[in-house]
Amino acid sequence: MLSLNRNQIKYIVILAMLIDHIAWAFVPLASWQGQIMHMIGRLTGPTMAYFIAEGYVHTRSVKKYAKRLAIFAVISWIPFTFFEYGHLPIYKLNGNYTFEFSPGVIYTLFLALLAIWVWDKGTMMEAQKKAIIAFLCILSIWGDWPIFDILYAMCFFCYRKDEKKKWSTYTLLSVCSFVFGGFGIWGIYQLGVLLVPLLLHYTYNGKAGSKKPIHKWFFYVFYPLHLLVLGLLKIL
Repeated sequence: MLSLNRNQIKYIVILAMLIDHIAWAFVPLASWQGQIMHMIGRLTGPTMAYFIAEGYVHTRSVKKYAKRLAIFAVISWIPFTFFEYGHLPIYKLNGNYTFEFSPGVIYTLFLALLAIWVWDKGTMMEAQKKAIIAFLCILSIWGDWPIFDILYAMCFFCYRKDEKKKWSTYTLLSVCSFVFGGFGIWGIYQLGVLLVPLLLHYTYNGKAGSKKPIHKWFFYVFYPLHLLVLGLLKIL
């Protein structure tokens, strides 16, 4: 059985994300090439949510971790908006200035970390914790991988010691996202999220890999940078 550490898996899903974004930029969704590329891209969001849950458990400072995510969520806001819509967050439409809030997936992962933090360390009643997490899910609507990346992260954290329950809950959430998402025939690529258990359950060895800073910072830098480059290539 293939044995991969955290760094190696992160690089795999970063490549999957790049393939997905190239498809959104240049390959028709209603094509078999587009469907395959997007299906590969479905590995990224849930796997990053998985490592948010792991990161919360292993980090020396949740505050610093949250601050880092928040900073790069802001940095990624302009590149993600530019990639998605071809303009800056503030742009002129029909003679009026319009504001676009589309901060990308790091924003959603930041909210996912907050949700785990509230659930684990919050001193309020359980009902209040659930209400706060529901509010964070609502806030995630403006990000990439909305709602479900928070629910995935919660699933991975709460059931981190129970493999069977973790992956059965993950599969249930994924099926719900597909059934209630109204994706249609060209949304079949969304089933790619069901590949995540194959990647993590059967290949992840639980080890972090090299501690060199490049492995820690690569995703944070690559995410906004590749969006900016792809956005420019779309215009050209």
